[in-house]
Amino acid sequence: MHREKELLTLAKRVQEVRKERGLSQSQLAHKINKDRESISRFERGKMNPTYLYLKEICAGLDIELKELLEKL
Repeated sequence: MHREKELLTLAKRVQEVRKERGLSQSQLAHKINKDRESISRFERGKMNPTYLYLKEICAGLDIELKELLEKL
């Protein structure tokens, strides 16, 4: 149960940053060569992202992984 809460917290943080950057899920997906559904699954907490996936998300959002995680 704790794991799902942590995934949702991370997902919400990514969604927050994405919206701050003015990007849609489709735009972010295009920037990092993923499909929109992948971004959607992640933002709904339905996917446990790998380290490399998180690094790609951060690159697309122009944010350092450290910066993303420190506000969790």
